[in-house]
Amino acid sequence: MGNGEIWHGNRMLSDLERISPMEKSLVIAAGRTGLARFSGKIETEIVRKSIHILVGIVPTLAAVNLQVTSTLLGFGILFYTYCELLRLRGYEVALVSRVTALAARRRDAGRFVLGPVTLGMGALFSLLVFPEPAASIAIYALAFGDGLSSLMGRLFGTVRIPYTGGKSLEGSLTCFLAVWVSAYGRTGDPAGALAVAGVAMVAEALPTRDLDNLILPLVVGLTARLIFP
Repeated sequence: MGNGEIWHGNRMLSDLERISPMEKSLVIAAGRTGLARFSGKIETEIVRKSIHILVGIVPTLAAVNLQVTSTLLGFGILFYTYCELLRLRGYEVALVSRVTALAARRRDAGRFVLGPVTLGMGALFSLLVFPEPAASIAIYALAFGDGLSSLMGRLFGTVRIPYTGGKSLEGSLTCFLAVWVSAYGRTGDPAGALAVAGVAMVAEALPTRDLDNLILPLVVGLTARLIFP
């Protein structure tokens, strides 16, 4: 007879069959609670990474007018900072505070949510420091490499990479593919894009939390500048 099994008449009862109706309800409720928490995490990640992916439009806007695009990014960073300071004091600013609350992770509770600031700064820094095509590749790595890798890792990640703070192999491979496609589409150089994508994958896997919004475009931009002079 295996563990957790007893004989009742002519049939064997499992643990679940032997527990009381109240205990069954508690087991089912615990499962639903776990599912709700997972769904909440996925919803948060979708909101966060949708904001990331929206940054991918920056190179297109910059190609039309670099000065206006840089000014809008700078204003957006300052405006968000002001709204977030108001939120921490109990004043909500319509859509901004609502989106911030939806995108905030558990570790951000009661704190200034820094992610949108570093996201904007990463894109702005790339525009102002790197020439083309390095600037665009750096921003695409931030928007698509980091954005999609986190989402895919959360949804499908099963193989955890040691010393990365819980990041997954599936997420890292998604980052590699997204950056390779972006760099190749921008330059037409498959070998150069491969090198940039490899560096981006390593940089994205570092356990840097919100600072990856600064580190990833910096590392990718420098690499792209060396490969695509």
